[in-house]
Amino acid sequence: MDQDGYSVQLIDGDGAFNFTGIEHFTKITKMGDCGLSYAVVSIMGPQSSGKSTLLNHLFGTDFREMDAFKGRSQTTKGIWLAKCAKIEPFTVVMDLEGTDGRERGEDDTTFEKQSALFALAVSDIVLINMWCHDIGREQAANKPLLKTVFQVMMRLFSPRKTTLLFVIRDKTKTPLENLEPVLREDIQKIWDNVPKPEAHKDTPLSEFFNVEVVALSSYEEKEELFKEQVATLRQRFYHSIAPGGLAGDRRGVVPASGFSFSAQQIWKVIKDNKDLDLPAHKVMVATVRCEEIANEKFACFSTDEDWLQLEEVVQHSIVPGFGKKVSAILDKCLTGYDTEVFFFDEAVRTSKRQQLESKLLHLVNPSYQTMLGHIRSKNLEDFKGSLDKALESGEGFASAALDCTKSFMKKFDKDCEDATIEQVDWDTSKIRDKLRRDIDAHLASVRSAKISQLNALYEGQLNKALAEPVEALLDAAADDTWSSIKNLLQRETESATSGFASALATFDLDQATMDKMIERLKQYGRSVVESKAREEAGRVLIRMKDRFSTLFSRDEDSMPRIWTGKEDIKAITKAARSASLKLLSVMAATRLDDESDKIAETLSLALMDTSNSAVKNRSIQTTDLLASSSWQEVPAATTLITPVQCQNLWRQFKAETEYTVTQAISAQEANKRNNSVLPPPWAIAAMLVLGFNEFMTLLRNPLYLGVIFVVFLVGKAIWVQLDIPGEFRNGAVSVKSFRVQLPGLLSLSTKFLPTVMNILKKLADEGQRAAAPPGQRKQEDDESKAYRNGVPSNGTSDTSSSVTSSSDRGLEYTSPLTQ
Repeated sequence: MDQDGYSVQLIDGDGAFNFTGIEHFTKITKMGDCGLSYAVVSIMGPQSSGKSTLLNHLFGTDFREMDAFKGRSQTTKGIWLAKCAKIEPFTVVMDLEGTDGRERGEDDTTFEKQSALFALAVSDIVLINMWCHDIGREQAANKPLLKTVFQVMMRLFSPRKTTLLFVIRDKTKTPLENLEPVLREDIQKIWDNVPKPEAHKDTPLSEFFNVEVVALSSYEEKEELFKEQVATLRQRFYHSIAPGGLAGDRRGVVPASGFSFSAQQIWKVIKDNKDLDLPAHKVMVATVRCEEIANEKFACFSTDEDWLQLEEVVQHSIVPGFGKKVSAILDKCLTGYDTEVFFFDEAVRTSKRQQLESKLLHLVNPSYQTMLGHIRSKNLEDFKGSLDKALESGEGFASAALDCTKSFMKKFDKDCEDATIEQVDWDTSKIRDKLRRDIDAHLASVRSAKISQLNALYEGQLNKALAEPVEALLDAAADDTWSSIKNLLQRETESATSGFASALATFDLDQATMDKMIERLKQYGRSVVESKAREEAGRVLIRMKDRFSTLFSRDEDSMPRIWTGKEDIKAITKAARSASLKLLSVMAATRLDDESDKIAETLSLALMDTSNSAVKNRSIQTTDLLASSSWQEVPAATTLITPVQCQNLWRQFKAETEYTVTQAISAQEANKRNNSVLPPPWAIAAMLVLGFNEFMTLLRNPLYLGVIFVVFLVGKAIWVQLDIPGEFRNGAVSVKSFRVQLPGLLSLSTKFLPTVMNILKKLADEGQRAAAPPGQRKQEDDESKAYRNGVPSNGTSDTSSSVTSSSDRGLEYTSPLTQ
């Protein structure tokens, strides 16, 4: 579409403003791109005075013209707007409805005044079309028009200076030089007679208007001359807004992009019959348009692909160059706003820019905060890794913590600087403080863990260095046991605390904290000793019995005792019990402090055996000394075994060791009996007294001696055949201790009957051989010899065998009769 000459009805005859039409006009003609570089020209004059014809020839527009052949009537209704063709700068012209028209009537001048006020408010140049023959006439048609213009001018607060270009139509032969003074004089009179506010009573016309006069020949009679004069006049509209140009004061001009809204609001105020405050209107237009533009830019920013992509990525990770990228997008948006609002009121556009910038930054801030959160998290994780590496390499904790903290706080500041948005100086101190708190918390956690590890290490070393030696010392239970334990505890504790203090020095702890931790380690060492002592005290009865058994059953060379009858069992028992009592006294209480006690003396006095004469007194004394739950001058905290418990333990100890003593006494007596050759004298006397009758019987009857001799021989044969001494030697029977073992008895019982049968058979064989002839006896003798030489004959090998096998050892025994 050809933009030049494009026209639209701005206000219809009923006063309705065509906002949609002017918006379309602005878009088609690209008027919104002109900024302040545009001019508005309007024309007013009597009806049918050739206004539209003049505009069409002057600006190349296409307004509807009156058809002279159809008669004079109203051609233009309302106000029309058109773009001037090929005039720089961008110029639009408004064709106003003619005044003094019969269609509206004589009394209906409301629209006439409203349109005149509208034209003065929005136009830079107002053309007043008038007939030449009305100049100098009192009742000329142009006078009501001029009165209307001047009257409505008073309704404008701080009106801008407008150019009034009087166009004298159908010029006569009277020169313009003569017409112009008369016209100016008439204009001045009208100005003087118009009622004015008190503030402008003496204000000259030149303060409000630039008055210019031009004359044109008759279009109908001298068309060519008219066109030439119009072409000359057209030249004056080129660069009309430049300094010295035709346009007047442009202080109230709104940017071209706000022209449609401004015109609508001005017409609304005029229609409401209110006074029109042009400066306030200018601010109002600027406010509305700047806000619209700001909203458009905000919407554009919100849908910008670069921003949306950046916003999505920053939710998951750090975006390198975040600050520069966001700043570039913001700058693009704000620059576009500045370009479009450049010609609006400065205060308004600045205010709206600040609001736009605030909205944009409010939109950006969550992503910025997310970015800072990523930076904080990343630096914290890197700090943890760097600290772990530094500690693993052997660097001291305090040094590693200080270096890593400085390094990563500096890195955080650098990363924040990279994320900084140029348009705003947001404070990152809160995030920085949070990072520092997180670092400090992690350092505290690591410090606590490391110190705990150190503490556990040195406690473990101290426990290992104390537990077994203390157990050994307590087991030895000598007079200097607790003195040795104290020296051991002091030595090992000093060694452990020295190393512990050196290790703690790398943590940069205050002296009070270090002293407290070292003291705690010392107390731990003491608790190890006390715990081990309590543990051993719980096993004191076993220890006492073991010590008694060791000392009682072994001699000074640690060799097992053999109770030969020469040993003093009573003295040995007393010594062993004294040693066990010493163990009990040592275990009765811990003695880690430099305090003496009388536990050993008390136990010795109360529990050790005394002379028979003092038995009764000793029982009473024992009851008195040990009838208590605490030791004298010994704190309850250091008591391991109370006096009552010691008494009970001693009774149990004596009861459980009594059997050992009894066994030793029995063994000693048995040894004495086994070592004597003759029976005791009392046994010999008893035998003489009790066996006298039997001895006399044997002397009177010698047959008894033969029977006894035969029984002796049979018994001797059985003794040899069964090899009872061999059984004795192999442990089947223990004669010395008179204890019979079941396997030996079984072995003898199984061999007894076969052995007796074998002996009887041999005796029978010997009797038969004695009664046989000499030849047969010689043969049997040869066979017997052959048997003894290990070559049995065929006939007698089975019957003459006298060999029996032992079921326990597989050994062979030969009959004594055969031998």
